[in-house]
Amino acid sequence: MGKKHHHHINRRDFLGTASCAAMGYTTLFSTLNSLKFMNAAAISNSTVFGGDDYKALICISLGGGNDSFNMLVPHNQDEYDVYADSRTNMALSRESLLKLDNESYAVHAKMGGIKDLYENGKLSFITNVGTLVERIEKQQFYDQSVPVPLGLYSHADQYQQWQTGMPTEKANLGWAGRIADLMGDMNSAEDISMNISVDRTNLFLRGNEGTQYVIKPFGPSGISGYNDENGLFSARKFAIDNILEQNYQDQFKKIYVENIDITTRAFSVYNEAIQDVPTMPEIFDYGDIGQLTNPDYTNRRSNFIQSLESIVRTIQVRETLGFKRQIFFLDLSGWDMHDELPIPYENLISIVNDGLSQLNQALELHNLSDCVTTFTLSEFARTLTSNGSGTDHAWGGNVMVMGGAINGGQIFGNYPSLELWGDIELGGGVLIPELSTDEYFAELAMWFGVSPSDLSTVFPGINNFYDITSNDKPIGFMNY
Repeated sequence: MGKKHHHHINRRDFLGTASCAAMGYTTLFSTLNSLKFMNAAAISNSTVFGGDDYKALICISLGGGNDSFNMLVPHNQDEYDVYADSRTNMALSRESLLKLDNESYAVHAKMGGIKDLYENGKLSFITNVGTLVERIEKQQFYDQSVPVPLGLYSHADQYQQWQTGMPTEKANLGWAGRIADLMGDMNSAEDISMNISVDRTNLFLRGNEGTQYVIKPFGPSGISGYNDENGLFSARKFAIDNILEQNYQDQFKKIYVENIDITTRAFSVYNEAIQDVPTMPEIFDYGDIGQLTNPDYTNRRSNFIQSLESIVRTIQVRETLGFKRQIFFLDLSGWDMHDELPIPYENLISIVNDGLSQLNQALELHNLSDCVTTFTLSEFARTLTSNGSGTDHAWGGNVMVMGGAINGGQIFGNYPSLELWGDIELGGGVLIPELSTDEYFAELAMWFGVSPSDLSTVFPGINNFYDITSNDKPIGFMNY
């Protein structure tokens, strides 16, 4: 097996932050503000960041709970037999699996492109990752002697915690947003946020300082009709311009108008920059390539692939827009599969496979692979056990990282025993995570440029899992 590692306000948000528990957030905000300018100045002046030193993170969210032990599966006969016994009618046939080179593991039959990426050193897996407050053993869980994350099997709570890095509270800032608060000033962009979401706003990118910018799968998006050139919406444009010209005393009206102003300016700047960047039909194939069995999945595939193309096109105009650092967020939901398996999973994992393959191809074509790291998250894995026709909510699961800066072709962490009633199995096919989301995300953050001394500002619980004064990496999958 591969390498194993053992581990002993902004304006929009001011109402929400005002009501937050004072103890955690007041400290967090003051720390962010005090570090922000010093950190940005140090980064901007560093010789490490000379020339075209651009870095981007692309977060691909598999919303709903990815059944990731059917994504990365034991292939050795003994371990496969344990897997099959635990998974019963959810088990994939051993013959259908795509065995990874030089490994005891295999991937789902629809992950041929991901298998190639892995074997070419472009992609790695990290196994048994999950939200943790502290490391915990099975008996401690039963005794309730060690704290566990809030709302452990709840979609809303766990999805929130993967995005915020705060497993003990209902936080309203994402960890990518906190990174933007720390590092955003190193970008010269004035009108567009460092953090860009495809399709809709989200918690992950939300910071205390800057707003996130939203693009649509096909590209730029502004206020409907405002920038229309054929005159059909001239009255709407006139009305919006009139609103922007007024001076408002009311705080709510001020915030509303300022956000309209930000949106219109951002659209204008982004739209002008992206106009001359062609689409890449020779790489990004939006259509149904015969693998999908339902029109709904064909549409999802089209949106997902198109969204990845929009991200690459946006990265291509980084210098025009004034970016040295960007974080992108893209959600592919639908993984909450309590029944009707295996068809839905085959369709969705096929979409991810095609998307990652095409994204890597595009990034390599434009010499961007080394400076862009793509990673997946999902709120939890699914139960190993079957509920008859599907699976239910679990805990620790597997994720993927891709890019030229990763240590590729490896499985990081210790792939767990899938035996029911084993040392880390809590009953019902739920596994205690070995690695915390804090370790996973901290390593991405340090590659991105967050200093070890600032890690606890972005991830308040990191000291429970990683010694920030250590020369070791939290897990070891990034090359920096």
